[in-house]
Amino acid sequence: MASLSLGLNLSRKKGASRNGAVERKNLITVCRFSVKTLIDRSCFDTIDDSSSEFVNFVSILEQILSHRLKGQITWFGYESPRGFWDYIRVACGRVPHNCLSSIESMENVRSSRAKGRAWIRVALMEKRLSEYLSAALRDFRTTRRFYEDGAIVLGEEANLLADMLIGLNAIDFSFCLKGEGIDDNRPAIIDYTPYLKFTQSSDSISSDEEELRTLGSSGSESSTPENMGPALFMDQSSWYNKCKRVEQKYRLALEQKGYLEELVRLREAQLSESVSQNKILLQRLEETDISHKLEKEQLEYIVLELQDQLSDRKSFRSLEQLSAEISLSQTSLDPAHIQDLDSKQDESHSQSEGKEDTPSLLGLCGSLTSVASYKSLASLKSSECLASPITEMTSPGFTPL
Repeated sequence: MASLSLGLNLSRKKGASRNGAVERKNLITVCRFSVKTLIDRSCFDTIDDSSSEFVNFVSILEQILSHRLKGQITWFGYESPRGFWDYIRVACGRVPHNCLSSIESMENVRSSRAKGRAWIRVALMEKRLSEYLSAALRDFRTTRRFYEDGAIVLGEEANLLADMLIGLNAIDFSFCLKGEGIDDNRPAIIDYTPYLKFTQSSDSISSDEEELRTLGSSGSESSTPENMGPALFMDQSSWYNKCKRVEQKYRLALEQKGYLEELVRLREAQLSESVSQNKILLQRLEETDISHKLEKEQLEYIVLELQDQLSDRKSFRSLEQLSAEISLSQTSLDPAHIQDLDSKQDESHSQSEGKEDTPSLLGLCGSLTSVASYKSLASLKSSECLASPITEMTSPGFTPL
C-alpha cells in the first residue's frame, strides 16, 4: 500500500513538472510569434493601443512576468496576490535614468496591475524593455525572493525572452497612458488563434481544397468529368492566394532590406564621424603634450636661474658680514679710541686717590696697568717696523693704518 502511494506521488510530481515545462515552453513560443507578428505589422501600419497584435503581446508578457509569482504575506498570515510591478520596482531600481519614479507619480494609475502595464508601454516607447528585463534577471536574489520554483524568470527561458525583446527596439511606439485598458484590473487573456493558422507549404502534393473535395466527393458522382469546372476555378483561386502571399512576403522582405540598408548607412556615417573626432582629439592631445613639455622646460630654466640668484645673494651677504667685522676690528685698534679709554681710566684713578689701598683697588690698578700695556702694544703695531696681521687679511680696497 505504501509503495502504491509512493508511486502515485512520483507520477504526480512527474506530471506536474511536465505540465510546468510545457506551459513555460508554450508561453515563450507564443511570445516569439507575437514579437515577430508585431515587427511585421509595424512595416505596414503604425502600432498603438488599438492594434490586436500589440494587445496580444502585452497579454503574453503579463502572463510570463506573473508566472508563479509569490503572493504577499499580510500581518494576519494570509497570502494576498500581487502584480509583477512590485518585482520590477525593486529589481530595476538600480537601472540608470529609469522611469519608475514617473510611473509611481501618475495620478490615473493606482493599482499594481495598471502600473505594470504603464511600465511596459513606457519602456517600449523608450526602447529599453529588454534592458530593464535583463537588469531585473541579473538580480537573482530579488527574483528568487519574488518567484516560486519553476517560474519562467528563474529558468533558462528568461534569457531567451530578454534576447527576443531586443527586436522591438526597431519599432517607434506611441501610446496614451490614460486609456481604460491600463486601469482595468481584469487579467489579460491571450488570443491564440493568430498563431494556430496552418499554412501549407509549396512542396505539398495536394492542396487543402483538393483534400476537402476528395473527402466530400468520396462515394458520390461529383468526381465525374462533368464537375471539373468548379475544381479548376478553386485551383485558380488557390494559386492566386499563394501568389498574393508570396507578393506580401516579397514586399515585407523588401521593406526590411531598405530599413537595414538605411540603418547600415546611418551606422557608417556615425562611424566615420567618430573616426574624424578621434583624429581631432589625438591631434589636440599631441599639441597639449608638446605645450606641456615646453612649459616644463621653461619652468626648469626659471628654477635654475632662481637658484643661481639665491647663491649669489648668499655670497654677497657673507662678504658684507666680513667687511663689517673688519671695520669693527679697525675701530677697536684706533689710537684716538685708545686715548679716550686712557683718559677715562685717569679720571677714575684721580678720584680714587686719598683712599686706602684695598684689594679691590689693587685689582683696579692691575687692570689699569694692563690697559697701559695694551696701549703700548697698539703703539707698537701702529709703528712702521711692525705690520698689522689684520691689514694683511683685508681686501685690496682697504688701506693700512
